[in-house]
This record gives sequence, C-alpha cells and structure tokens, in this order.
Amino acid sequence: LVNQLPEANLILLKHLFGVLHHIEQNSGVNQMNAFNLALCIAPNMLWLPSPTGPEEESRSTKKVALLVQFLIENSGEIFGGDIASLF
Repeated sequence: LVNQLPEANLILLKHLFGVLHHIEQNSGVNQMNAFNLALCIAPNMLWLPSPTGPEEESRSTKKVALLVQFLIENSGEIFGGDIASLF
C-alpha cells in the first residue's frame, strides 16, 4: 500500500516515521516507546469522518494507535532501511 501513495505523501510519511522511530530508539532516556508515541500521535493522524459516540471513537482511536505503533516499530522494513539517513 505504501508504494501506491503519491510521492509527496510517501516522503512525508518517511520523514514522520523516521522521526518517531528515532525518538523510540531513545526510549530508555525519554520514556517514549512506540506504544506511548502511538497514543500521542494517533488521534491526530486519522479520525472518523462523522461524529459518533464515545465508545466508537475510543475503539477507532485504539485501532489507529495500533497501526501507528506497528508503523513505528517496522518503519525500516516499511519505508526502506535508509530511513535513518534522512537526518
């Protein structure tokens, strides 16, 4: 799916997840592991298109957080091993 994104979107995601991966690599110092980062970032990345109840919103946020956590933890494989060289 990543390869089907427009180039500008792919570059943005590479940089975003490169930064998040770098932060996660220093979680021993900053306490921001992939799970904690995902909880902070996920609500700002994807959301339901129409207002729903709090239960549905909570389920949706958890699903997005799991996706973001997966992307952070596997960013090298998903976006290419050179993700660290972006900086």
